[in-house]
Amino acid sequence: MATVAVTEKNFNEIADEGIVLLDFWADWCGPCRQFGPVFEKASEKHGDITFGKIDTDAESGLAEGFEISSIPTIMAIRDGIVVYAQPGALPAPALEDLIGQVKALDMDAIRAELAAELDGEQKQQS
Repeated sequence: MATVAVTEKNFNEIADEGIVLLDFWADWCGPCRQFGPVFEKASEKHGDITFGKIDTDAESGLAEGFEISSIPTIMAIRDGIVVYAQPGALPAPALEDLIGQVKALDMDAIRAELAAELDGEQKQQS
């Protein structure tokens, strides 16, 4: 699967389920241009994952919403939950390692942890 251009219009339908890797980038960014082929190659290897590219200049609302302050930034979303977000271009082996870690996550445990955190916050507010 090739990468898809992610916009504010299609973000929710792309990021709701499964594994989504996002590359926040811009044309003028040298490290972004170097990382692009690595990201594209991984997208061809992992057809079960959605690989999306977000042009931070064209989609400033998404970049601001995710508080992107440095590009490239790689973000992993699984089942609608952001499980990884880190600035910096990754070499191919590190990207493969990240993909393996995201695939191995116990999402039931993560959802339970998030629910417990939310419950704790609600108790503190009462």
